[in-house]
Amino acid sequence: MYTLNENYLKLPGSYLFSGIAKKVAAYQKAHPDADIIRLGIGDVTQPLCKAVIDELHKAVDEMASADTFKGYAPDLGYEFLRHAMAENDYRNNGCDIADDEIFISDGAKSDSANIQEIFGQDVKLAVCDPVYPVYVDSNVMAGRCGDYDEKTGMWSNVIYMPCTAENGFAPELPTETPDLIYLCFPNNPTGEVITRDELQKWVDYANKVGAIIIYDAAYEAYITDPSIPHSIYECKGARTCAIELRSFSKNAGFTGLRLGATIIPHDIVVAKTAIGKENVELHSLWARRHGTKYNGAPYIVQRAGLACYSEEGKAQIKEQVATYMKNAKYIKNGLKEAGYTVYGGENSPYVWLKTPDNMTSWEFFDMLLEKANVVGTPGSGFGPSGEHYFRLTAFGSYENSVRAIERIKNM
Repeated sequence: MYTLNENYLKLPGSYLFSGIAKKVAAYQKAHPDADIIRLGIGDVTQPLCKAVIDELHKAVDEMASADTFKGYAPDLGYEFLRHAMAENDYRNNGCDIADDEIFISDGAKSDSANIQEIFGQDVKLAVCDPVYPVYVDSNVMAGRCGDYDEKTGMWSNVIYMPCTAENGFAPELPTETPDLIYLCFPNNPTGEVITRDELQKWVDYANKVGAIIIYDAAYEAYITDPSIPHSIYECKGARTCAIELRSFSKNAGFTGLRLGATIIPHDIVVAKTAIGKENVELHSLWARRHGTKYNGAPYIVQRAGLACYSEEGKAQIKEQVATYMKNAKYIKNGLKEAGYTVYGGENSPYVWLKTPDNMTSWEFFDMLLEKANVVGTPGSGFGPSGEHYFRLTAFGSYENSVRAIERIKNM
C-alpha cells in the first residue's frame, strides 16, 4: 500500500489566493448582478507591449520553418537571454554577475518554492512576517517547519521576523540563528522597501553566521527612489551568501507567458559536506536540479523576454510600470482621504492599509466585498503580523481603481 507525503496534510486550509477565489465565486453566484472590482491577486491587466508582441510573432514564425525551428530549450536558458539579463539588470548597474550565473525559469513563484530543494532537511528558515505564503508553504511540504499552531498562526520550526509599523515594516536581525533567510523587497504584501545600508546589514549578518539569503526582487522595476537597491548584489559580500529571484511577470506583464530567473553566484561554496565532499557550489546543485527536473522555458517566451531589453521594450515597459504606479498613488491617496492608515504604494504596486475599528482582516474582506463589491487580500493570510491589515493591488485599470476607491469612501 502506498503512503503519502503527510507534510501536505499539515498545511492549514487552501492556498491563500485559491481560498479567496472560491469565496468570491460563491458571492458572485449568490449575487449574479454584482459588479465586482478585483484588486486582490497581483495579476496584471495591461496587454503585452508592442516590442514583446512583435518578437513573439517573429519567434512563432521561426517555429514554422525547419531551418529555424527550436525543440527543447537549454535547461539553464538560452544564452541570448542570460547575457541580456546579466548585462542590463546587473553589470550595467555595477553588479558583478556572469551570464552563466543566471538560470532562466518559468517564473519567480516556481523558483521561490523549488529553491529549498538544494538545502538539507534540517535547515532552519527565517521569514518576514507578513510574508508571501509560498516561502513557508514549500518548506512545510518538504517537512522542515515542524508543527502548526492554530492559535498563533506560526510553525514551530520557523523563525518569524515581525514587520510592523513600529519598525517601518523592515525585519530586524533575529536572535536565533537561521540557515535560510527569505527577504522580499519591494515587499509583498506591505509594499515597503529597504535601504541599501539596511540590506548591507543583512548581507554582513548572513556571511557572519553562515546563512543563505533568498532575495525575491520580483518588484524591483517599481522602485522610484534612487537610494533604494534594485538588487542585493549592490551590497558588498552578497556574492558569497545571496541567491536572487527575478520575474518578468509584474514589470513586463508576463503573468500569462511565465518567465523568470534565479541568480546563483559561483562564490557561494560549502567548504565540506557531511559526506565529505569539498568546495561544493550551490550553483552546481541548482544546475543539476534544473537539468533533471526542468526542460527549459519555451523558445518563443525567451525571445519575448529578450525584447524587454531592446530600447523600444525598455521604454514601453517603463510606461506600463508608470501606469500601475499612477493607480497605486490614486489608491493610497484616496484611502488616506477616507481616513485609513496606509503604507506602501510609492516604490511598489501594493498598498497596505490598517483595517478600521480593529476589524480582523477577514471581517474587512467580507465587508469590502458585500458593501463595495471590491476584492482585496486579508493581511492575516500572509502571516500573524498581517492581522488587522489588508492589501490592495494597483494592477487593475485606472478606471477601476478610481471606482473602487469611490465605493470604499461611500461604504
